[in-house]
Amino acid sequence: MLNSDVIMKFKVNRNHFFNGLSSVTNVVGSRATMPILQNVLIEAEGDTVTLTTTNLDLGICCRIKASVSSPGRITLPVKKLVPIVRALSSSDTIVELTGKDRVKITSGSSVFQVAGLPADQFPPISNFAGQPTISINQDDLGDMLRKVSYAQSSDENRYILNGVFFEFAEGKLTVVATDGRRLAKCERKLAGTDKALALILPARTIMELMRLLKSGGEAHVSHNERQVGFTIDIPKNEEGLVDRIQLVSKVVEGNYPNYRQVIPKEAGSKVRLEREKLLESVNRAALMTDDRNNTIRMSVTKKTQNLEISAKSDSGEAHEPIAVKYEGPDVNIAFNPQYIIDPLKALTEDEIDFEFKDEMSPGVIRGLKDDFLCVVMPQRIS
Repeated sequence: MLNSDVIMKFKVNRNHFFNGLSSVTNVVGSRATMPILQNVLIEAEGDTVTLTTTNLDLGICCRIKASVSSPGRITLPVKKLVPIVRALSSSDTIVELTGKDRVKITSGSSVFQVAGLPADQFPPISNFAGQPTISINQDDLGDMLRKVSYAQSSDENRYILNGVFFEFAEGKLTVVATDGRRLAKCERKLAGTDKALALILPARTIMELMRLLKSGGEAHVSHNERQVGFTIDIPKNEEGLVDRIQLVSKVVEGNYPNYRQVIPKEAGSKVRLEREKLLESVNRAALMTDDRNNTIRMSVTKKTQNLEISAKSDSGEAHEPIAVKYEGPDVNIAFNPQYIIDPLKALTEDEIDFEFKDEMSPGVIRGLKDDFLCVVMPQRIS
C-alpha cells in the first residue's frame, strides 16, 4: 500500500537520470527572467520519467526509463539537481515528492532534501500534433549544419543573420548561413518537401540541435507559425533514454536575404586542390598575420603552375607554393584566412574546387559532390 503522504515516487538508474538531465539542461540560463526557468520539469507516469527545460525561446524534452510507484509532477532547480545526481554513489536512486514542493532523493546511504516549485508554474512546450512532418536522416542533417553554421553572423544588430536559414522546396532541403562577408550553402535531396517552407533558426538552436543529433536515426521536423519542433529518434542501444528527444524553438521573424544573388553566376577560373594540403598551408600562412594585417594572399599563374599562399605583417612573412593544373589568367587575391579555414575544416572530402575571377570578386570553395559551396568576399590588397 502506498504512503498517502507521497505525492510522486519513482526509482531510476542514476546513470539514466544523469544522461537525461545532461540532454536537457544546456538551455537553462543563469540569468533567467523567472525562477521557474532555472528548473527542470519532472513528470513521472507509467514506466517513464519525462524531463523538460525551457528558456521560452528554446525547449528540450526527453524521457528516461523508470519504475514509477506513484505518478506526479514537480520542478527542481537544475543547479542543485545535476551536481547531486552526478555525485550519487549507488546506481538505484529513489525520488519522492513528500510535500507541496519538497523532494527527497535517496541513493544508498545518501539522502537529499531539495526544494522545488509547483509544476503548474512551468511554461508549456508546444505540441505539434496534427502538423505536417518532414523526416531527415540525422547524420545528413548534422553534416549539413556543420558545413554552414560557422558562417552565421554574431552581430546582434543583424539579427536576421544570427542563425541558419532552412528552405524546404522542390524535393530538397537547403541550409544557408552568412555574416555578410561569407556565405555557406549546403543542400540535399529530401522526400516530402514539395510544399515550400522557409524559416530561420537562431544560432543557439542550431548549437543545441547539432549536440543532440544522434548517428543512424531520423529527425522529424514539424512547425507552426512561430515555432519549429525537431523530434530526434534515440538509438535503442543508448542507455536509459526512451524513444526520442524533442527540441522546440522559436523561429526568427523576418525575411532572409536572397542568398542566390550572392553566388557568382560566372565561375571564372578554377583549381582543384587537396583539402587537407590547402588547409595546412593556409594555417601556416595565417601564423604570420596579425590584427593590423589579418590577410593571406593567394596567387596563381599559368607559367608556374603553382598556387602560392603568402602572408606579410610587421612580425615577418610566409610563402608556400602548392602545385596545381591551371590554364587561366594570372590572379592575385586576398582573404581573411579564417574564412578559408572554416569551410575546409567543416568538409570531409579529399578534394575541393577553388574558383576565382579577380582581386575584386568573391572566391568560391565547392565540394566535389555539388551539394556544398562557400562564397568568400576578398580583402583589399594594400
